[in-house]
Amino acid sequence: MSRRRRRPAGRRLFAWDRALGVRWVAGADEAGRGCLAGPLVAAAVLFDYDRIGLRELRSLSALNDSKQHTEEMREELYPRVLRAAACVAVTSRCPRGIDERGLHVTNLRALSDMLRRVGRPGCLALSDGFAVPDTGWDQRHVVGGDATSAAIAAASVIAKVTRDRFMRRAEERYPGWEFGAHVGYSTPEHRAAIERQGVSPLHRMSFASAAYQQLAL
Repeated sequence: MSRRRRRPAGRRLFAWDRALGVRWVAGADEAGRGCLAGPLVAAAVLFDYDRIGLRELRSLSALNDSKQHTEEMREELYPRVLRAAACVAVTSRCPRGIDERGLHVTNLRALSDMLRRVGRPGCLALSDGFAVPDTGWDQRHVVGGDATSAAIAAASVIAKVTRDRFMRRAEERYPGWEFGAHVGYSTPEHRAAIERQGVSPLHRMSFASAAYQQLAL
């Protein structure tokens, strides 16, 4: 009995974008929203569907939500997205800014800013999960967008790789918290490091985390 070949994730995501019926599709996503430490990084990617060809589809056939990929695969996809995209924008929001303005507000503004930056007249701006402040373009929020839209999935890869690279470099400046291993997420090792030596300038003090409550921080 023959098995039907499964369609590559990237082909499915690009087909979904094309079905929107517009030339320009911009997608935005963020990395680091649920972290105890480090910046929130938001990215937007603009695809020109009049110019996306077989070469780009093949190079991004594995494209999917960045959380579905290994670190190595995200690093492979990163330059491929840059080559295929008509425009890419990335921003970082620091821990102190997150503490002052709040995580959710900071996240939505960052996504909106990046979509505004990459957009073109006639484009459709897509955000993952949440409706964002006005971008100046037609816009839509897509629940589960990083596993639905190629533009959002591409943005998720750019944001995740950018942030992870920053956090690994930060380990040299802030040794002892093992940022290179957990990149700021609330792992047992990270919580143990906080208990052992307190918080660093990269930690978000407004984050309502059990890790902080247990440590009376």
